[in-house]
Amino acid sequence: MSGAEKIVVIGAGAFGTALAAVISLEGRHPVTLIGRDPSLMSDLRDDRVHDAALPGVPLPDALEFSAEPDAIGEASLVLFAMPSQAQADAARHYGPYLAEGAVVVTCAKGIDKSSGRLLTDLLEAELPHHPVAVLSGPGFAADIARGLPTAMAIAAGDEALAERLANALSSRTFRLYASTDRIGVQLGGALKNVLAIACGIIEGAGLGESARAALISRGLAEMSRLVEAMGGNADTVRGLSGLGDLVLTGTSHQSRNLRFGIALGRGEGTQAGGPLVEGAFAASVAARLGEKFSVELPVTHAVADIIDGKLDIMTAMEQLMTRPITTE
Repeated sequence: MSGAEKIVVIGAGAFGTALAAVISLEGRHPVTLIGRDPSLMSDLRDDRVHDAALPGVPLPDALEFSAEPDAIGEASLVLFAMPSQAQADAARHYGPYLAEGAVVVTCAKGIDKSSGRLLTDLLEAELPHHPVAVLSGPGFAADIARGLPTAMAIAAGDEALAERLANALSSRTFRLYASTDRIGVQLGGALKNVLAIACGIIEGAGLGESARAALISRGLAEMSRLVEAMGGNADTVRGLSGLGDLVLTGTSHQSRNLRFGIALGRGEGTQAGGPLVEGAFAASVAARLGEKFSVELPVTHAVADIIDGKLDIMTAMEQLMTRPITTE
């Protein structure tokens, strides 16, 4: 297996399992999926199916499973596939087991709520001796795991590293595009969740498809402004991590953020769809970032205020529609 990378995916939820499955499918690299539940990992090893997360999707024979942190061993690439608010704890838990020079890839789409930092900044602070990259873009776990065509972005501070990661993790059905804009890729992934909630609110409240289209386009403008203000490239969010991901999660009912928004739009409250989704955490953090960098984010602020109970939906819509007219 000349030139093979030893790859570990940490996080045995739907997305982590899907990533591990698609990367291991062609057998180019040894891949291990690590989870904290020994019973679950044993069942996955024996049954080769994760019924709770990916029902009916067979997992590749080559994929290995472990509940032991030291299974990271000599892994050269370590993917953090747990939710955004758990990334810091994961870094502290698994950091001591990382091999020297191992590259860490955050696969969550969010912003750390307690610190307001992007996840790459958070992980670099926790793991200062390891390069940190980010994977994001339009890809539902079930589609990825089933081998349906999916394209996403992977960004690292160094172009050569970004290309190495894209080549190592891509397959015939899972294509990664290399980028050096970690800011743009991360904000595209985090803010699209907020905007997907807004799309759901529109659907749940019966405000029409024209409103959804307007929101997607104006939401993209918000993303671009914040990315640029924070030092990223505004064009990045017009690609896979941003526009591509927003179209997917703002229109498909597979999206938990969209379903969460629909429940809000129907007046069912924030707990109607179960635990809070990534976009619910990101909304208030992104709104604060907008204030910090003097960037107008009216849709993001409206979503944050609706979630916090500070604003009702129809008042929020009226405020958005009657803002001062500006050029496109």
